[in-house]
Amino acid sequence: MTTITAVTAHDVRFPTSLTQDGSDAMNKDGDYSAAYVVIHTDDPAIRGYGFTFTIGRGNDLCTEAARQRGLPLVGRSVEDSVADLGRVYRELASDSQLRWLGPDKGVEHLAMAAVMNAMWDLAARVAGVPLWRLLAEMSPEQLVDAADLRYLSDALTRDEAIAILTEKAPTRRQRIAELESTGYPCYTTSAGWLGYSDDKLRRLLQEAVDAGYKHIKLKVGANRDDDIRRLRIAREVIGWDAKLMIDANQVWDVPEAIEWIGALAEFQPHWIEEPTSPDDVLGHAAVRRAVAPIGVATGEHGMNRVLFKQMFQAEAIDYCQLDSARLASINEILAVYLMAAKFGVPVCPHAGGVGLCELVQHLSIFDYVAVSGSLDDRVTEFVDHLHEHFVDPCIVRDGAYVLPSQPGYSAEMHEESVARYSYPDGGYWASVAA
Repeated sequence: MTTITAVTAHDVRFPTSLTQDGSDAMNKDGDYSAAYVVIHTDDPAIRGYGFTFTIGRGNDLCTEAARQRGLPLVGRSVEDSVADLGRVYRELASDSQLRWLGPDKGVEHLAMAAVMNAMWDLAARVAGVPLWRLLAEMSPEQLVDAADLRYLSDALTRDEAIAILTEKAPTRRQRIAELESTGYPCYTTSAGWLGYSDDKLRRLLQEAVDAGYKHIKLKVGANRDDDIRRLRIAREVIGWDAKLMIDANQVWDVPEAIEWIGALAEFQPHWIEEPTSPDDVLGHAAVRRAVAPIGVATGEHGMNRVLFKQMFQAEAIDYCQLDSARLASINEILAVYLMAAKFGVPVCPHAGGVGLCELVQHLSIFDYVAVSGSLDDRVTEFVDHLHEHFVDPCIVRDGAYVLPSQPGYSAEMHEESVARYSYPDGGYWASVAA
């Protein structure tokens, strides 16, 4: 029997604010960061890796919360734990003292994501397969047993969830073979950060077109005249056949969102992302009604499955953009995917952050193989930043994610990267302080 001997958490921060990578109307100076968790066992060859994503200050809070979330795992059998991650999830979630800090939101929920992401990575490593394949080989009943369906029965019952998965089960292998040939389609945000100059914007847009991207996203919302100028540049470079998405990162009130989007409608945006507060279900519904046929997308700050349930029930969004490090890992993500399938809403995961591309490729592949069975109007975000810090970095070719082949959730960072960018004592940050 292999035993979990320790769960360590590391405050890792990258100085992306220096180059304005990741800059948008709400977050102008983010340093992409990770509360990075390692699950250690008494077998040095068996470990699990996971993280949650932040943008700098406060990452230490998430790191400490993740350490505390992981303490109950110490001493457990690896084999027993990975055989029933639904049980492990429910036991960790039942900690009423930590749960009180949320519940199911904020720092304690981000910490839950980091720890359970590491547990799912551990499970896939033990099985010797990439996470997407581990999930694709689970039975409908096993997947539903792992899913967190609490508070969802008015929108999705257990029987409905099993039926959705059972319908697609006989043709899973066919869709795997298809993706092995084509990859999973993605869009790029790398050209569109708000802090970039017009010359840099134009150059990066052309590079995206040359790389085969048919979907490109730009940040908007700080200044209307700037938005109009930048979107005009975008259409000059990418033409009118490519899909152009825009992202306001929550900066508008509902009436302002409707008015501002109307001023940008001439550029035919495919969707407006995060037009208002991420918690405002009825506000999103009002924006959606007012700006159609422009789609409304949101979810990267969707704090839990209950918020997504309400978004679906209120017909508030056209695109669901769940986040792999804000929801409480696969257990909660499964529930959102299943609800999205029932309500007919495409899931286009958010991946604008360190390591998120590495994670969401697994989610999108699994969705197509086992849940939705469709690529219609589905495209997953890609940003070309910080992949060099990961042992198994994602690969994008001709505007599509290549299927990961290595065991795990692609979450392991290089030890030297963790050492150099750990805050505040890692090599990089110590040199800055000096």
